[in-house]
Amino acid sequence: MDSRQQELLSIIVINYTKTAQPVGSKLIAQRGLLNVSPATIRNEMAQLEAAGYITHPHTSAGRIPTSKGYRYYVDAFIKPVKPSARHQTALDAAVKDRSGFEPETSKAVARTIASLTPAAIFIGFSSRNVYYTGLSDLFSQPEFSEQSLVFSLSRVIDHLDETIESIFDSISDSVDIRIGSENPFGRDCGCVMTKYHNQQDADGIIGILGPVRMDYQNNANLIEYASKLLSNR
Repeated sequence: MDSRQQELLSIIVINYTKTAQPVGSKLIAQRGLLNVSPATIRNEMAQLEAAGYITHPHTSAGRIPTSKGYRYYVDAFIKPVKPSARHQTALDAAVKDRSGFEPETSKAVARTIASLTPAAIFIGFSSRNVYYTGLSDLFSQPEFSEQSLVFSLSRVIDHLDETIESIFDSISDSVDIRIGSENPFGRDCGCVMTKYHNQQDADGIIGILGPVRMDYQNNANLIEYASKLLSNR
């Protein structure tokens, strides 16, 4: 993929993540997001689609990222940075005066993250002790107007403890982003997670689970910062 195609894919991912609407060449050209003609944009889109990075719904001329497109975007563009000052303040407040009180501290952090991103947040205190929150915000996302997707993710939540048990030992303390078919929680989901080590000398997993269309940069920032707070790093 050349640099212009990378930029185009990034534009499509960012705009689709924000709006949940397919992104067309006319919109990109009108906003001056890529300094080329609409015809050139359409040609580049066709090449990205042929390579499997984007696709288009049958009812729209616009394009949306595929899981492969999101994977490329994450690998090429996601960098470790701190959350916004507002998000840091909220997370700092969640652990204030709670030092050493587990699992209450972890639950407070999970609830805070749920207030900052429209997804489900899970905490695995051990391989079979799981807490989750944020389902109402998760299911308010446009993707869940499809009954089949609601059913699919509901089954994931029902078996969350089993999935966490199966992956618990393989998760490291670096942020791990899983998308689509590579995601142990289901191919219709995206997940951002990491392991932390609390003051009781025990490991835990904290993660964000949502549709494939999620703000991976923001969610990676939140999970990285939360894990450091919980690990007192």
